[in-house]
Amino acid sequence: MAEERREQGDARDHRDGVQHVAERWGRHAVLEEARAWEALVTAARRTVTDGLVVGTSGNVSVRVGDTVLVTPSGVPYERLTPDDVTGVDLAGRQVLGTLRPTSELPMHLAVYRTTDAGAVVHTHAVHATAVSTLVTELPRVHYMAGALGGPVRVAAYATYGTEELAENMLRALVDRSGCLLQNHGTLTHGATLDQAYDRTAQLEWMCRLWLTASSVPGLNPALLTEEQVAEAGERLRGYGQRE
Repeated sequence: MAEERREQGDARDHRDGVQHVAERWGRHAVLEEARAWEALVTAARRTVTDGLVVGTSGNVSVRVGDTVLVTPSGVPYERLTPDDVTGVDLAGRQVLGTLRPTSELPMHLAVYRTTDAGAVVHTHAVHATAVSTLVTELPRVHYMAGALGGPVRVAAYATYGTEELAENMLRALVDRSGCLLQNHGTLTHGATLDQAYDRTAQLEWMCRLWLTASSVPGLNPALLTEEQVAEAGERLRGYGQRE
């Protein structure tokens, strides 16, 4: 009985904490949003520790219903707290928090408006960015390209934070869940934040692989056919444990 009372008290304290946060956010915040923000901050910090971004470059977002939680502009990720939550609606109007959303908001919103994505990860990963300056499509050096829907395209360059860049990105993302941004970086999306992040990591790894293989003097890396990548993609759909 005492244990049950403690659990009820813990649950009540948690609800009170969420409500307190909701008051600071300016409107009622559901528990799902609070949890999504916590996961977003963790992922944003991981982009730094995994070497995918430097400083405050890159950005992460998660969709909760019709609200998009997104990293704020210019705030070091290690300083982010529940008070720093930044959320917009699908039209880009701020509905949570007071910090200005990332300058790359047009790209994030373009993905959510045109796909059923639940999360987006944008980085300035060094190997992927290097590849984006060399080719218009990542050479088919590994079958994991199938996990992104096929050969990874490079979106034509446009100034960061512009609608033009968002439009170029959407063209590169047709039937894909990830692309390179010329002289800029990467963008991937997924049903979940974990899936979007994993796709980013896989893309950076494939770019590093191609750069390494293609740097051997006198040799060219063997490339897969589109059919081989597509076949791998089909098999990857059933990869992992069944629930």
